[in-house]
Amino acid sequence: MSSDTAKTHSTKSGKGLEDGLHDVKQTAQQAQETAREATENKWFKRLARVGYATKGVVYLLVGGLAVTLAIGHGGEVTDQKGALDVIFKWPFGRVLLALIAIGLLAFGLWSIVQAIFDKEHEGSKAKGIIARIGYGVVGLAYLILAFGAYKLVSGAEDYEKSTTTMAQDWTGRLLHFPFGVAIVTFIGVVILGVAIYLFARAWTAKFQRRFHLGKLSDRMRKAVIFLGRFGYAALGIVFTIIGIFLIVAALKHNPQDAKGLDAALKELLQQPFGPVLLGLVALGLVAYGVYSFAEARYRYVE
Repeated sequence: MSSDTAKTHSTKSGKGLEDGLHDVKQTAQQAQETAREATENKWFKRLARVGYATKGVVYLLVGGLAVTLAIGHGGEVTDQKGALDVIFKWPFGRVLLALIAIGLLAFGLWSIVQAIFDKEHEGSKAKGIIARIGYGVVGLAYLILAFGAYKLVSGAEDYEKSTTTMAQDWTGRLLHFPFGVAIVTFIGVVILGVAIYLFARAWTAKFQRRFHLGKLSDRMRKAVIFLGRFGYAALGIVFTIIGIFLIVAALKHNPQDAKGLDAALKELLQQPFGPVLLGLVALGLVAYGVYSFAEARYRYVE
């Protein structure tokens, strides 16, 4: 092959590769635009609001059961997965849980959309990226919860009923990795960071910027803000307990020290004035559930 022929062949190959990359990029852009247009659909936005309401149902049930336990009227400490199990035992529980699964799926998808398309206008700086990653993690958690609801409805035998069981299982797996202690400790520190973020939201009440509150009476507006602050503070306490015990599990190399939401609430009950502490946090979770209903109705979903 002559040098001129080789150069011509090389040029054609380079141009072909360039055209191929251009086509791939164009296809990706078209797919992204199609996805963005789908998220702007009014039915998708309505589904997102259903997701917020479903989240409210779950937290109302978790908090309500803990409140009744704290005041000595039965009840139990449970988590989101335990709440699904309670719903399943109700009359027409299988049907109700199927609807709950759809709502959890909707909220999970909406949270991931918030992360990818920056629906909350967090921006692309470090703080904004961290916030968007947080939306993505929340979305993944609710997708897993929706899948758990589906497995419960379908009668799967491997349904996990406790976040504590999952936390201990994954902690044990991670501790067997090289640098496992450092990894689990880092995750615990991140969870404590989330707790600080939740306390900050409770203190500043900047979440009200996400709401259409102008149409509400002054009393209703104050009620929504109070519910949000109380709810975020309660979640901050729960995440603080989970983060601390995860760090303890790493340092002691004992995955049984890891705790989920249910075990965190039990830990409160075992402290001095435990019923009072549990009652306050449980009421906060109930408040967060009601606040989630307010999100479903008045939050910006744009």
